[in-house]
Amino acid sequence: MNKREQYEDLLPQVQAVMDENVDIIANMANLTAMLHETFGFWWTGFYRVIGDELVLGPFQGPLACTRIPFGRGVCGSAWKERKTLVVPDVEQFPGHIACSSASRSEIVVPVFQNDEVVAVLDIDSDRLGTFDDVDAQYLEQLVGRL
Repeated sequence: MNKREQYEDLLPQVQAVMDENVDIIANMANLTAMLHETFGFWWTGFYRVIGDELVLGPFQGPLACTRIPFGRGVCGSAWKERKTLVVPDVEQFPGHIACSSASRSEIVVPVFQNDEVVAVLDIDSDRLGTFDDVDAQYLEQLVGRL
């Protein structure tokens, strides 16, 4: 099954889980687990906007940074720019925050509520160039269901 087919298969499963639970933290936890299990990413998780920083939320994978300032690193930049960022090589991203030296590529998708960014979905891979427009398209759809 290719990546697009995996996402297409995952969409109704995520919708079924989201329909049963209205708590955003529980939904984040389940979405994180489903993505991590389906694709085997290195790190999959959410950072929630609390004040002027992102604070670690539900995740799957190794130890993570707990706080990220607005505009810093890939996560803080996606929050500031209010758009999905696909980074094929994190070493080439200015100001990248290295929570793990094993992370090689990354995608960060903002989560909006009432036109405000309330969180970001952050996914890291231990391989270069893992993420592309297909990931961006489907991950934006999935976080839109939160």
